Amino acid sequence: MKHFPSAVWATAFATFVAFMGIGVVDPLLPLIGRAMGATHAEVEWLFTSYIAVMALTMLVSGVLGTRLGGKRTMLLGLGLVVVFATLSGKSPSIEFLAIVRGGWGLGNAFFTSTALSIIVGLSTGGMGPAITLYEAALGLGIATGPLLGGFLGSYSWRDPFFGTATLMAIAFLATYFLVKEPARRETPRTARDIFRALGYRPVLTNALIGLTYSFAFFTILAYSPLTLSHLSPVALGLTYFAWGILVAFSSVVVVNWLIARWSPMTVLKVNLAVLIGVLVLMGFLPSQDLLGLVVATGFFCGISNALFTTLAMEVSPFPRSIASGAYNFVRWAGAAIAPALAGWIGQRFGLTWPFFLAAGVLFFGWVALMPATRLLEGALRQHGDHLAREVKTS
Repeated sequence: MKHFPSAVWATAFATFVAFMGIGVVDPLLPLIGRAMGATHAEVEWLFTSYIAVMALTMLVSGVLGTRLGGKRTMLLGLGLVVVFATLSGKSPSIEFLAIVRGGWGLGNAFFTSTALSIIVGLSTGGMGPAITLYEAALGLGIATGPLLGGFLGSYSWRDPFFGTATLMAIAFLATYFLVKEPARRETPRTARDIFRALGYRPVLTNALIGLTYSFAFFTILAYSPLTLSHLSPVALGLTYFAWGILVAFSSVVVVNWLIARWSPMTVLKVNLAVLIGVLVLMGFLPSQDLLGLVVATGFFCGISNALFTTLAMEVSPFPRSIASGAYNFVRWAGAAIAPALAGWIGQRFGLTWPFFLAAGVLFFGWVALMPATRLLEGALRQHGDHLAREVKTS
């Protein structure tokens, strides 16, 4: 606790609220579809537009952070989210809602590209605890978003958007008054630096494997609520709250216990293999029997989230904002494709077929991880801090 000053806690709170915005839509998807007469594929564009804009913005958000400074970039992102979350609640059509969700993704990209850099830069206990705090805020935010969406959505599907906008306004004020720039400010960069980072094999390899995982992650988060449409908004909110709590718990507690006993790459390979098996099983089951498995995937997603995020920061010789921007640009690209494609496949071939696709995409990433293990471990030894120590002692 002593390693995290008030500025770090304020940034962690803003991270928590920002990631609430991703999950707040989950329990609302069936409700919005019925209210607006939208198909599954159309409803999934609420995620795809959001994530696609985030991915493209990652090309410039990290660069902007080195020029404006982390605090100003975060304030810009938080302010945009307040505006577009409010507009989401006032949307007259599914098309308008998809567009303003894209604007919401723009704001979230500016925020998330700098939040991790701020937390790492202002913490005094090293990168490991800082990333743990970031993952805890992320996981709890993803968990609480569906809970907020479910309870407020039981009154109207519009209310969760207004609630999120209010919380983001509070996060904006907390950031404005409490957050300060790290003592060492990064040298201004250009968008070309992002592509230069992706030219470094360990960074690109980790990002591409992370892309396959993000595809599976957002198939679970963004599509699976449509397979549970027989549940009420409150029940859906509680379901994804339990899922998110498992994400947070495993990313903060379980993953550190695991990498203290086995090498990080071994943990990642085994964890992804189990997640592939769970996704295949979900593809075979009828939708009414998916509830328990959907919640259980949160455990494995949390472990993967923590490991991929830490690898992104520690296999790279580049500044934190550039490393984060390069990784997020590639992996969010995979995430953007997943919801719309899953909605179309589920509508055309059957509700649970998208889980087979997610398992297949993740299987390609898992296969690619095998020959890449030595490359990534070598980069960790050369550049890493937290995970590098685990590699050396395992």
